[in-house]
Amino acid sequence: MTVADLEEIQKELRDRSSLKARQAFHKFVPGSQNVYGVRLPLINEMARRHKEGGFPLVESLWKAGAFEERLLAAKILALVSKKDPARALSLVSKFSKEVSDWAVCDTLGQQSIRPIAKLKEKQILGLSGRWVKSPRAWQRRLSLVLLEGYSREARLHPIIRARLKKLEGDRDPYVRKAVEWTKRNLKKYGPAAR
Repeated sequence: MTVADLEEIQKELRDRSSLKARQAFHKFVPGSQNVYGVRLPLINEMARRHKEGGFPLVESLWKAGAFEERLLAAKILALVSKKDPARALSLVSKFSKEVSDWAVCDTLGQQSIRPIAKLKEKQILGLSGRWVKSPRAWQRRLSLVLLEGYSREARLHPIIRARLKKLEGDRDPYVRKAVEWTKRNLKKYGPAAR
């Protein structure tokens, strides 16, 4: 990955942006500050095309800091995470300190780790356990988002319920939304649903 690769991606983001998309992101993803205005299907397509940039590109995109750059970083991370699962989790942990909106949070917590969720279950549960107590609201939300894929595993429901209990009544509205979402998943995949 070179500086030219990052600059090429940034040029493509500028060229594919639209005012309508930028306005939509500001409306539906409050907190996303620097927004190009590129629709998600285009971001998904770009992630597939640029995955050969691997971990160095993921880190460069995240550091660049715009909404779509970070979303693209999280999506590329999902595509390369199996190459080095430990590095992928290390990046999720590093990035968790700088999340500023629900869309990047949820992409990082679901898509980025999905390919390695079974392999790195213990470590992911450990991150969730640490972040449930974080002073950062986005890490607290991420602590539940990381568990979304595990809600289908009845054996993990006690752990998920314990995390929920710690976050019920959280002062942050996005954390409370994750609490409700997680409760619905447990109900959907719980013993009564079978």
